[in-house]
Amino acid sequence: MSKPRNPIVIIPARLGSQRLPDKPLADIAGAPMIVHVWRRAVEANIGPVVVACADRSIADAITAAGGHAVMTRPDHPSGSDRIHEALLLLDPAGNYDAVVNVQGDLPTIDPGVIGAVLEPLQNPAVDMATLAAEITDPAERSDPNVVKAVVDLAPGARIGRALYFSRAAIPAGDGPLLHHIGLYAFRREALAQFVALPESQLEQRERLEQLRALAAGMRIDVALVDTVPDGVDTPADLEKARSRLGHRE
Repeated sequence: MSKPRNPIVIIPARLGSQRLPDKPLADIAGAPMIVHVWRRAVEANIGPVVVACADRSIADAITAAGGHAVMTRPDHPSGSDRIHEALLLLDPAGNYDAVVNVQGDLPTIDPGVIGAVLEPLQNPAVDMATLAAEITDPAERSDPNVVKAVVDLAPGARIGRALYFSRAAIPAGDGPLLHHIGLYAFRREALAQFVALPESQLEQRERLEQLRALAAGMRIDVALVDTVPDGVDTPADLEKARSRLGHRE
């Protein structure tokens, strides 16, 4: 297995948010949130960017902004399943050899962070890649909503192999904890393998789908970045994004 030569970025999006209804279409500085995410992904300049959506209104918003969207089934259980369907629709011949999955609720993400997730795939032994940042807020150490990545890192290294992910404050003992960032890069064949796997017991217990891959023996490597991108899950998060992007756009 060689390093990816032809990656594509796919952003899964649907309207079914409970805490923030119609979240992808929320207006931020005159454009829907999903359009801002698409723009950040384009700015990362790592490959074509496509939005995989379950709702025609999202596709229309992306098309109006000059982007490319593909309609997918509305009943996918996860974003990984949605991007896999989109990949098969977009590229049945298999020309794209890696897929970057960018969450559709990260309108202020640094494009450089998106690019960083491909770095671990330079190692041909790695199936999937993701990101983490060192936790600096003590409250996050015990917050179950902050997923921790346990990574085998050599001294001074910025990329290491993931050993486990948990909502608990692990590993024990002195030293930093890593805040997992839910942005992934898959080799194409690894994505197909992953979505075909049954849910694992630990995945169900922790409510973390990446544990399905680890339980099946797939290798996930983690690249460290400096900051955690701000996601939009609540009205307060949305106002924060509006404040930041109102100055930028």
